[in-house]
Amino acid sequence: MNTITLETAGTKPAQDSGAPRCAPAWRAPLILLVIGVAACLLLPDQLGLMTRIFITALFVLSLDLVVGIAGLATLGHAAMFGAGAYAAGIFALKVPDPLVGLAVGIAAGAVLAALSGAFLLRYQGFTFLMLTVAVSQILLSLAQKARDWTGGDDGLSGFVMGPVLGQFAFDLEGRVAAFYALAVLVLLFYVARRWMDSPFGLAVRGIHENRSRMAALGTPVFARLWVLYTVAGAMAGAAGALSAQTNAVVGMDSLSFALSAEALVMLILGGAGRLTGALVGAAVFTLLHHTAASINPYHWLFVVGALLMLVVLVSPAKAWAWLRKRLGGVR
Repeated sequence: MNTITLETAGTKPAQDSGAPRCAPAWRAPLILLVIGVAACLLLPDQLGLMTRIFITALFVLSLDLVVGIAGLATLGHAAMFGAGAYAAGIFALKVPDPLVGLAVGIAAGAVLAALSGAFLLRYQGFTFLMLTVAVSQILLSLAQKARDWTGGDDGLSGFVMGPVLGQFAFDLEGRVAAFYALAVLVLLFYVARRWMDSPFGLAVRGIHENRSRMAALGTPVFARLWVLYTVAGAMAGAAGALSAQTNAVVGMDSLSFALSAEALVMLILGGAGRLTGALVGAAVFTLLHHTAASINPYHWLFVVGALLMLVVLVSPAKAWAWLRKRLGGVR
């Protein structure tokens, strides 16, 4: 009896001293900000590529919330991206303010995700996967037919964005566009990190691990997944709005199945479920695509296929563990 009460008498558990501590939520976004700014300053001739990486990273980050965190397999995530892009582009024809247009894109992605998720999330597995593809294809068909609004196959163009915050005009070098996209990415990445470290995020991870057990514990499984799916749609809409604003054009490819599939490939490359893996995968895939396509525009997919085979043989988790070991056990 005496030995049992030693801990409650004031002795601190010995395991606390060696227990791993979670990194602050601001650390990874700060590192991302430093790397992004350094890349823009050191590569002034590649600002267009940097902007593309930042926007793609945000899109894949939103996909990681759905696939990596919640465990929902989807191949129709481009629907929210395209909704945000077209909403921001159409809005820019009347009001060219970038921040207001960004909010419109976020709202469009969130509304589409909320409405479709209320139906889709009642299903699981392959049924859910195919229904997400169906939603994306329905939206693509509507965009093709609504030529007066979307421009159809010719795309939506003819809008010019105003200056960011009323002071920073979009320049031909793409400097403002790059830093604007980076700022939005860092902010939403920080929000996602804080949210996933909260009790809500832990509950969603628990649903991913064992949905039946979480339901038995009283967790509102459907409500949690619906909120997460809506927020992920909002982030995808933000990425679409950034794409429309920085490119001044919205094409049908923003709703294509290929975009959803490429985003999933990027997530697999970086490792799903860690959020940072989405950023790494998007950067690696985009740089690989840019480099391989410039060398051989007809066979660059061979390089991507070889890299995917390497990822299958050596998982990203094992690669990260090996890298941490080489760096001296840094967590």
